[in-house]
Amino acid sequence: MPKRSDIKKVLVIGSGPIVIGQAAEFDYAGAQACRVMKSEGINVVLCNSNPATIMTDKALADEIYLEPLTEESLKRIIIKEKPDSLLASLGGQTGLTMGCKLAKSGFLDKHGVKLIGTKLDAIDRSEDRELFKETMEKINQPCVPSDIAYTVEECVAIANKLDYPVIIRP
Repeated sequence: MPKRSDIKKVLVIGSGPIVIGQAAEFDYAGAQACRVMKSEGINVVLCNSNPATIMTDKALADEIYLEPLTEESLKRIIIKEKPDSLLASLGGQTGLTMGCKLAKSGFLDKHGVKLIGTKLDAIDRSEDRELFKETMEKINQPCVPSDIAYTVEECVAIANKLDYPVIIRP
């Protein structure tokens, strides 16, 4: 794939807190993405709430913000840094959630920032259990039987229909 000439400055949402044995893959992937973008002459701005990650190394980003991964802090950074792109898909669940919120609220469009990496529709289809199920059925892929309930009574009825054992998630 050829290098996109419209991307000059990218805000990368980092992986946030890391517990030993958890989420290290996001830090590694984010660090590699920062390294590659910098090697291509792209200005990299990183926001991460954990100073102990690999990706917060000064050699991997032009600007590093050790901030909470919230809409407010990301909006402030976008206004100050004026990136043309936002890479949210290497920040784990928090990165995806923040990228989606900023895109859906119109904030990214208002500030001329493109969501790059995973498309918003793909994030929605992977995050929303019902949309994911519909997508899998549409492409004839197996999917664990499931349904959505809003009351305890509905949960019991669905469990009886699906047969036990079942997992109930809020």
